[in-house]
Amino acid sequence: MTGRPFSLDQTLNTLAAWLLALLWILPLVYAVWTAIHPGAYEARFVLTAPLTADNFIAAWNAAPFARYFLNTFLLVTLILAGQFLLCTLAAYAFARFRFPGRSILFTLVLLQLLVMPDILIVENYKTMRLLDLVDTIPAIALPYIASGFGIFLLRQTFLTIPRELDEAARIEGASILGILWRVYIPLAKPTYLAYGLVSVSHHWNNFLWPLIVTNSEETRPVTVGLSIFSAIDSGIEWSVINAATLMTTAPLLIAFLLFQRQFVQSFMRAGIK
Repeated sequence: MTGRPFSLDQTLNTLAAWLLALLWILPLVYAVWTAIHPGAYEARFVLTAPLTADNFIAAWNAAPFARYFLNTFLLVTLILAGQFLLCTLAAYAFARFRFPGRSILFTLVLLQLLVMPDILIVENYKTMRLLDLVDTIPAIALPYIASGFGIFLLRQTFLTIPRELDEAARIEGASILGILWRVYIPLAKPTYLAYGLVSVSHHWNNFLWPLIVTNSEETRPVTVGLSIFSAIDSGIEWSVINAATLMTTAPLLIAFLLFQRQFVQSFMRAGIK
């Protein structure tokens, strides 16, 4: 019985993968270490160091994180609901209807994928000022309500659904929206789950646009609140800052761990590699 032949390329790829994984996880390990130990052990890695939850309590009491979490939850919910509604209707129209200029309009939708959101910050801010929405949660959400990626993804999914199901639903007396609600949306649930996870993760971590368009604690999401909390001139210890960082990222980490299998399966079914 002969062993597997030695492959230099495979060995180097494996070593590089482990090195990248180590570089990725070291900051997280350091953040966890400092968050659960007293400030005196920020740079001292003593295995017998005492554990403490005081850093989390201090971080929670030092800033209105409860309000930040509420704002973020409302923000991602508003964006996701708007994206599901608009992307579903647009994708259904592009997938099943024939109308003048359809190809041109869909090309314009795809071009949105090539435009970085940061390029439009100035124009978006001017628009929010005209609408008198600056320093509100809708101001953060509105530029992201329409998603070219969401339209494209759902359109591709709808195209895979047999047209015979449309005809069967029409025979049963279903309307156009009834067909969409009873046939297309149920069959596209894996795609909705995949896109929803990506959307929530992205907008939970979004920073630049919320920083520009918000000015008060009543509207700041957790990313902006954390950046202000961890400002250099605040005098907060690194152990407390890292505890706050873990608090703000914990919901996404827990959600990924709980729904990891569904997350991967949804992407595979949606055709995303």
